[in-house]
Amino acid sequence: MSASRFVVGIDLGTTNSSLAYYDTGLGDAAALTHLKIPQVVAPGVVEERALLPSFLYLPGPNEQPAGALKLPWAADRDYCVGEFARVFGSQVPTRLVASAKSWMSHPGVDRRAPILPWKAPENGRRVSPVEAATYYLKHLVDAWNHLVAKDVLEHRLENQDIVLTVPASFDAIARELTVEAAKAAGLEKVTLLEEPQSAYYAWIEATHDKWRDQVEVGDVVLVCDVGGGTCDFSLIAVSEEAGQLVLTRVAVGDHILLGGDNMDLALAHHASLAFTAKGIKLDAGQMHALWHSCRLAKETIFASGKDTAAITVLGRGSKVIGGTIKGELARADVEKVLVDGFLPDTPRDEKPRMQRTVGLQEIGLPYAADPAITKHLGFFLTRNDEVLQERAATKKGRKKSAQPAVVLFNGGVFKANPLRERMLEILGKWINPKAGVRELQGVDLDRAVAGGAAYYGLVRRGKGIRIRGGAARAYYIGVETSLPAVPGSPPPIKALCVVPFGMEEGTESDVPGLEFGLVVGEPAEFRFLGSTIRRADSVGTMVDEWDGQIDELTPMSATLESPGKEGRTVPVHLHTRVTEVGTLELSCISRDGKQKWKLEFNVREKGEE
Repeated sequence: MSASRFVVGIDLGTTNSSLAYYDTGLGDAAALTHLKIPQVVAPGVVEERALLPSFLYLPGPNEQPAGALKLPWAADRDYCVGEFARVFGSQVPTRLVASAKSWMSHPGVDRRAPILPWKAPENGRRVSPVEAATYYLKHLVDAWNHLVAKDVLEHRLENQDIVLTVPASFDAIARELTVEAAKAAGLEKVTLLEEPQSAYYAWIEATHDKWRDQVEVGDVVLVCDVGGGTCDFSLIAVSEEAGQLVLTRVAVGDHILLGGDNMDLALAHHASLAFTAKGIKLDAGQMHALWHSCRLAKETIFASGKDTAAITVLGRGSKVIGGTIKGELARADVEKVLVDGFLPDTPRDEKPRMQRTVGLQEIGLPYAADPAITKHLGFFLTRNDEVLQERAATKKGRKKSAQPAVVLFNGGVFKANPLRERMLEILGKWINPKAGVRELQGVDLDRAVAGGAAYYGLVRRGKGIRIRGGAARAYYIGVETSLPAVPGSPPPIKALCVVPFGMEEGTESDVPGLEFGLVVGEPAEFRFLGSTIRRADSVGTMVDEWDGQIDELTPMSATLESPGKEGRTVPVHLHTRVTEVGTLELSCISRDGKQKWKLEFNVREKGEE
């Protein structure tokens, strides 16, 4: 890793993004610093804020006065990222891009196509999820270069070592797309880090090397990360080697689209009932605007301690005085809707509802069918009972609980005390009814991920404690069996493990065993699979019956060129590599070693041109 002057961590969040860094040029005096990010907060007004809201406003013609969206580094800006985009854009939702990160992980859409805002009119401005992420990252690049680099070329952000965070549950393709967005923003020297690990690194940094006093050998720490768009669960085990405490990420959860966005929508539905009682029926556009207004009201209530907060929606027609509909949210209602609706007191073994019940569904983000976060967490712990049992250790003659008795919260949702307290209460009932569970404290929930990412940048240079982890899931390639064809039934597909769970970044391996026949010279589809629960599989393990344990991911499509061998099947062996960035490369090498084909991920979905 090259020794740039600055080590930078970036949290590309669903709701907010942030940047933190160390100036290694200060030597031992280098301290974690969070960048104050200049952004438009009102027409013609630029201020520095701790966070950059991950919202993109694409105004229509003459919607904003000339110069209203200008920035110190861009006088003629015709779009807006950040605070003003979030606030004003909520009034014109068909011109507001939100939740781009969730869309970037959605396998059911073309994530490079201009589909956002999702319900923008046909002639409206649109961008792709990858482009939206690029806009956010480019804003951070420009802000850094304006404030920190100034006129020093080697200090520009594109010349620094960047650690960029992603949900632990992001699959290989979502990670590839994140790297693509970073490169489009000018950031080439990027390493990916899972957000729950980053939050844990932030806690280590905040304890100033006192973290060893708060955890002990045999502990399993649950990192419970609920942000604007996702629930992300990870388990980090504490063990001992050569007298030193060792941290290992031993489990990650599935990708669950459930978080603050869902909570805000639930509040919007609750608030709409009050409008209905007054004889005011909101249309779809107004409900979308109410969704954003309820988010602002919720944040005001939890941040200020007020008992109520105003909500407003632009009116339709001449009967609305002043062109707006006004209402309010009460703290008691907010807490009831969110606590009881999203954190119900359920048994640990109660499974979440996985399927929706209506046959036809509107195309959109694949939100979790069950809004009960506690059920998803219980399901995650139940699926990982085996790994928890493996990690149970004996200390001083006492069998430690095979449960995560320590929890670290992350994500803006847990800034609300009632939500954090309810989660602690339920975890206590599940794990230790007498003593409850211990909460690791001292982390800024808004900026922990960026700070932890910067700390990990130092770890990569040999400073600080490293969490062992590697690949967050096992990856497989589908192999068609050689059994005779059966009319009306496709040949069975076996799952060949090419990346085992925990394979470290920067490592590679030949796939041992049989050769495989590779179709060259014509379009072919490669079935790509993954599992977060099969931890014992090694490179080369062939799984015949994998339904329920291994999930099919977005397929890879490719035409592998081989002049003179079009349409033939070439014998190859496989070679796999997890890059330093944290993405996957899979190569097919001919028997004589003279030809090599690298399978590239195709982010366009099946059936698209």
